[in-house]
Amino acid sequence: MVGYDPRAEGPVLSTTEIAAAGSVAGMVTRAMISPLDLIKIRFQLQIEQLSVKNPRAKYHGIWQGCRCIFTEEGLPAFWKGHLPAQLLYVTFGAVQFVSFEMLTEFVHTSTPYDSRNAAVHFVCGGLAACTASLACQPLDTLRTRFAAQGEPKVYRNLRHAVATMYRTEGPLTFYRGLTPTAIAVFPYAGLQFFFYNIFKQVYLWAFPADPDTKGNIRNLVSGSCAGVLSKTITYPFDLFKKRLQVGGFEQARTPFGQVRSYRGFLDCIVKIGQDEGARGYFKGLSPSLLKAAVSTGFTLFGYEFFCNTLLSLKERDG
Repeated sequence: MVGYDPRAEGPVLSTTEIAAAGSVAGMVTRAMISPLDLIKIRFQLQIEQLSVKNPRAKYHGIWQGCRCIFTEEGLPAFWKGHLPAQLLYVTFGAVQFVSFEMLTEFVHTSTPYDSRNAAVHFVCGGLAACTASLACQPLDTLRTRFAAQGEPKVYRNLRHAVATMYRTEGPLTFYRGLTPTAIAVFPYAGLQFFFYNIFKQVYLWAFPADPDTKGNIRNLVSGSCAGVLSKTITYPFDLFKKRLQVGGFEQARTPFGQVRSYRGFLDCIVKIGQDEGARGYFKGLSPSLLKAAVSTGFTLFGYEFFCNTLLSLKERDG
């Protein structure tokens, strides 16, 4: 089970083992969703309307966008920024799940609340994600820069990107978009854990089974549904973050269409509303929901799977 379970008997996982399970789950998931992530970021950064009726729009649909990127940049383009993204998912997974397990245990042992309660999972999940986001924001910015650049490349590799950004924009550039990240990540991650808890209970109600059975399908379906719902509710903040993260990177964006610069978080919200309308806040939602279903589903499923595997090994050895 994700989170501290006071009913659990037998061996327990150490902090290192929890971090390892979270890291492996994040690593496997990232390799699967990279193409969807790249499409989502390209859509989010496009100023023009995502419509075939707009002749200036470079991208106007998922399949058209995939064909365009494949034709102009080749198949490897769908994994641009894969190294910083892998580092991001591995680190984020480790920090988030370790923090979540520690927080839910603290709640159960130090407060009158039940650690298995969905509301507790919402609060602890949000706090755990905030901790992980603060630790991983530079990697997220690097991932976005690599995914945003076309051909010819501005950054040759990860080392060149770090050195160039630090020299030309200063150390704070790695934390661009931190404000919308901090605002969005708490409800987004909190809702992920909240809905995951709820959907697992609904699944058991709809398909009665032994609650202690390791239900891989239940975990995968519940995680996917939780990811889609939480992403839909908090999506605009992800778009704001991406727009801010490519600030100072305008020269690499010119082949993709219009370019905008924003003075800050509020200026970004206002300008998008003025220039692109309310629909502008939801650009890239379709690939983002596909990504959220796969990402959240397989991350939570993978985490529980690897935790159960480690526990089985400890029981066998013990």
